[in-house]
Amino acid sequence: MHGKYGKAFAPEYQGRLGSELSVNSSYEEVLATAGRALSRAGGAAERARAALAVAEANRRLGRVDDAGAAWRQSYRSARTAGDHGAMAWALWSGGTLARQCGALPLARRLLARSVTLASDSGDRLAHGYALAGLAETGRIQGDYAAVAELHEQLLEQGRAHGEARHMVWAMTGIAQMHRNTGEHTKALELFEECVRISTEADDARGRAWSLRGVADVLSLRDEPDRALALLSTAEEVCRAMDLASALAYNLKMRGNVLYRAGRYAEARDTYAVALDEFTAMREPRGAALSRLGLAKCRARLGRDRADTLAELDALEADFGRMGLRHARDMVIAFRAETAAERAAVSA
Repeated sequence: MHGKYGKAFAPEYQGRLGSELSVNSSYEEVLATAGRALSRAGGAAERARAALAVAEANRRLGRVDDAGAAWRQSYRSARTAGDHGAMAWALWSGGTLARQCGALPLARRLLARSVTLASDSGDRLAHGYALAGLAETGRIQGDYAAVAELHEQLLEQGRAHGEARHMVWAMTGIAQMHRNTGEHTKALELFEECVRISTEADDARGRAWSLRGVADVLSLRDEPDRALALLSTAEEVCRAMDLASALAYNLKMRGNVLYRAGRYAEARDTYAVALDEFTAMREPRGAALSRLGLAKCRARLGRDRADTLAELDALEADFGRMGLRHARDMVIAFRAETAAERAAVSA
């Protein structure tokens, strides 16, 4: 997996913003800087670039309405300027926001259009980001067969051009698929490689996500204390960069680790905080996953079985509606697990 790559960079910060901001700039700083650039923009092309950065900052901060307005403004300005590459970047931002908000079919449509526009314009980075967005959307839906090859292509592109952030993005996706299909040793190897690459490339955001992946697999291997320590490290990064969504997912993963360790009351309280965070930023996938964690904890803590089953039915329907196959399978597995335990007790 070793290869040559440079320091991580953020191609979504374009024009003068590219020299004023870095991949590790906090999102409040990005929002302030991009907001000033937008107010003084002299033409449509400048407005498109500034509005894109405003959209991305708001999305990462969990302010979905502001993010939605900004990516559309970026797209309109890019269209006025006749810049297909800038239009592709705006649609990438919009598609990523749609995925974050649980609108996966819309995400795929916007990202597919972004791929086409980026290809037409010759903007290789926009094309790579749009493809990566499509791959991640398919992975979240559990459509591994369709996106495994796409992740591998992205990894090769990242290696070919020495782009650490792209390599980490692709590799964490591949690692997650290995993790979800039970290949934990391979997943751990890939996540740890992602930590190494993102650390050397000074990509704090990529490092935080990679640490979360390592913690998840360590927890599955019955090493909860090591997992919790890594999540604490990742949490510090998320707070320093104002990564609202990543912080909420980090909290949910802490709930997962505590649950697997049999610390159900602590896990319940952690899932409850994560649920509040996801609800506040209107991120239904994270909220539904947190609700599943809460339902499992409450069941383990003696909740009435009929209430648990009713909640599991509601969650299965929600996951089915969102197209989240892996999450739906988790609901079905937990229902079967509790039924088997009940039958064993009754026997």
